[in-house]
Amino acid sequence: MKSRCYIGAHVSTRGGFYKAAQRARETGALSFQYFPKNPRSLALKTLDPSDAEECRAYCEMHHLKSIAHSPYPVNPAAGASRGEEGYELMVASLLNDLAIAEACGSVGIVVHFGHLRSNDPLEGYKNMISCLDAVLSRWTGNAKILIENQAGDHGPMGTTLEEMVQIRSLSRHGERIGFCLDTCHAFAAGLWNGGTDETLLEKGEKLGYWSALCAVHLNDSRYPAGERKDRHARIGTGYIGEQGFRWLLKQHPFHHIPLVMETEPGEDGTHREDIRKVLEWC
Repeated sequence: MKSRCYIGAHVSTRGGFYKAAQRARETGALSFQYFPKNPRSLALKTLDPSDAEECRAYCEMHHLKSIAHSPYPVNPAAGASRGEEGYELMVASLLNDLAIAEACGSVGIVVHFGHLRSNDPLEGYKNMISCLDAVLSRWTGNAKILIENQAGDHGPMGTTLEEMVQIRSLSRHGERIGFCLDTCHAFAAGLWNGGTDETLLEKGEKLGYWSALCAVHLNDSRYPAGERKDRHARIGTGYIGEQGFRWLLKQHPFHHIPLVMETEPGEDGTHREDIRKVLEWC
């Protein structure tokens, strides 16, 4: 019987995307995340079509699900506030990421909500919607932009389900936008209490957030709830702990979508031990 728990981890693309998929499966993973290009730059990557096709075929053969994570300099909420040239490069970079994700058979690309130096939420929301629409108006593939919630360490933007849903609903291309919930960020921002949280489930259902949830960053937290600190801990070893994740993994919105850990590996240099642990909890 297929697992409902598609657990995996972020993997290196050293050697190519096909190699990344192999590397993930060797650890017992059922999903994985990768950077489509240099995570510290918006420079575009020329895709090797044969490598991407091998990755796609391998994932289909072994029922692996994947997501890509856009480079860290991507900041949709900033818009063109840092210059028109930089803005156009960000748009081009996101299109490049979508093309790579599509070629590799991935669900979509994870994009941080972002922040604005002036910390004006309204301006940031307008910038984000404009940026997403600029990208998606030129995109015809199936891979989606997956907006990731934030911990609040750079300000209050992007820390609530309401914001995610509103951005999607106001976009001209909302059907091409999904969500990636980071559990550490949700805990740090006070969005999730780290345990049995029926309020979170009910709110997500009422807002329509769960129906657009496409992936999860399954990270524990090194700091208590509400501290607004983005510091990941290995699964079950932080302030969320085993019982919190056991409850979360039982909830229907988290079934059959990629659950990816972004934490330090075990002593063997992989996430094999943590993957096995989560599969046992499932």
